[in-house]
Amino acid sequence: MKIESVRSWIALLMLGVLASCSTVPVTGRRQLNMVSDPAIMSMSLQQYGDFLKTHTLSTDAEQTAKIRKVGHRIQKGVENYFARIGMQSELDGYQWEFNLVEGKEINAFCMPGGKVVVYTGLLPVARDDNGLAVVMGHEIAHAVAKHGNERMSQALAMEMGGVALGVAMSNESSQSRQLWTMVYGMGASVGYMLPFSRLHESEADHLGLIFMALAGYDPHTAVDFWQRMAGIKGGKTPPEFLSTHPSDQTRIEAIKEYIPEAMTYYRPKDIPAG
Repeated sequence: MKIESVRSWIALLMLGVLASCSTVPVTGRRQLNMVSDPAIMSMSLQQYGDFLKTHTLSTDAEQTAKIRKVGHRIQKGVENYFARIGMQSELDGYQWEFNLVEGKEINAFCMPGGKVVVYTGLLPVARDDNGLAVVMGHEIAHAVAKHGNERMSQALAMEMGGVALGVAMSNESSQSRQLWTMVYGMGASVGYMLPFSRLHESEADHLGLIFMALAGYDPHTAVDFWQRMAGIKGGKTPPEFLSTHPSDQTRIEAIKEYIPEAMTYYRPKDIPAG
């Protein structure tokens, strides 16, 4: 290929990348977003349905109701705030759902489009509504910040190079399945994807505090929650540079720095209906 052709191709590629940038709500961070919301939400709904087929929903009505109450309060708080600042379109297509599933895992997740799952193993650590709000605010933040879209865009740029986006993201293509696995599986390389994952985790901590505050939950309680999590892990964690999460102490110190900002959103008297 001639040098002129190479330069032209690089220029077109850079224009495409620049045109594919978007901004994370609230934080204002610029992010790569080459994947449409309808495309990733369609895959998310399918994967979420598959997940529910292979996992058992909790029969504990009281705990399930608590999960849904906290989730809906955060959802309403975020929706109301985005409406006030004229950004409600950022939530177009979201189909919120909050479920408690049986499992010893001390974990929770939120799929693109607003499907939130909490494992019963997390409940003793969360302890109360405030602890649940810390977790669910964090997970909802991943979805609202469109971290899944960004990770998939990074995977597309890394692994698929010149494959046309329309082909890669077609509903039944092997490329789309590979991309989904890279986003939600273990296919990331240490040198590139994991640093972005740590960025996403820190950003979700930041936004999560704001989101729980919008729902009337005190962001100060996040420090206690993450200290409990650190105590459970007992220090048996990988080095931070190989981890997709910040180290416990790094996370706790950062959360302390985020709290004053989050408190400016805290309106306990204006709690959204659960």
